[in-house]
Amino acid sequence: MKAPSFAYAKPRALAEALDLAARPGAKILAGGQSLMPSLNMRLSSPELLVDITGLGELKGIKLDKDTIRIGALTTHAEIERSDIVKKHLPLLSEAVPHIAHPAIRNRGTIGGSLALADPAAEYPACVLALDAVIIATGRKGERKIKASDFFKGLFETDLKPGELLTAVEFNAQKNDERSAFLELARRHGDYAIVGLAAFASNGTRRLAYFGAADRAVLAPHAAQAKDLASAKAALAKDLQPPADLYHSSETKLHLARVLLERAWTTLSTPR
Repeated sequence: MKAPSFAYAKPRALAEALDLAARPGAKILAGGQSLMPSLNMRLSSPELLVDITGLGELKGIKLDKDTIRIGALTTHAEIERSDIVKKHLPLLSEAVPHIAHPAIRNRGTIGGSLALADPAAEYPACVLALDAVIIATGRKGERKIKASDFFKGLFETDLKPGELLTAVEFNAQKNDERSAFLELARRHGDYAIVGLAAFASNGTRRLAYFGAADRAVLAPHAAQAKDLASAKAALAKDLQPPADLYHSSETKLHLARVLLERAWTTLSTPR
C-alpha cells in the first residue's frame, strides 16, 4: 500500500498557525495520540499537517482570581501533576489518571482531546459538568464557547474552519461545592464502557455522562431529582446509550445508574 503523502509545516507563532490552518486540507497536530494512529491506518489523509507543538503560548495552567485557564497544548501529565488543578479543579484531577496510560498522558493534550470530541473520552464530560468555556481562535480573533454548546455530535464540534482550540477556562471550585468522577472500563486505560463526571453547587447538580451517546451529554432530569431513586429512574429520559460489541443499551443504562448511585453520596457531602 502506498504511503500517504502530505506537506508538513511547524509554525513558530499562533498567527502563522492560523494562516496555515485556514488552508484547504489542513490538519492540526497537537499531541498526536489520535491523529498518528489514524494516519497509520489511512483513516486520515490531510494535504497539509500543521504541527503546533512548538507554540509555547498555548501551554500552561494559570490561576487568575477565581478562573483557571489551561492552554490547549497542556498535556494530561501536566494537568495530573498540577497543584492548581488538584486544589481548584479536583474533578479534573480525578479524571486524568483514567486517560489511557502514562505514555499517552505524557504526549496527549487537553485541547486535542476536546477538539477530537471522542464520545468515550473523559475531558468532554468534565468540561460539561464544570460548565467550562472553550476558547477558539481564528484570524478574526477569539471566540468563547460554552461547553454545553461546543459538542455537536460524533467527533463534531462548534469549531469553524481555520479556527484552533487555544484554551479552556474553568471557575475554581468553592469549598461548599462537590464533584465526583467515575468510569467503568474492561481494563484500566481502555475506553470507558460508561463514565460520569458530576458537580454539585448550591443545591443544583450537573451530571455529564460519556460513553453513553454520540458525544458527552448532560442528564438534566436525573440532576433535578430530589432523591437517588428518582434520579436513577429519570436517567431513562436522559440517556439512550448505543449498544456496542459487548454491551447492550440496557446494560449501559444500568451501569450509568450504578455510577450515579456511587457518586450521589459524594455530591451530597460537603468537602
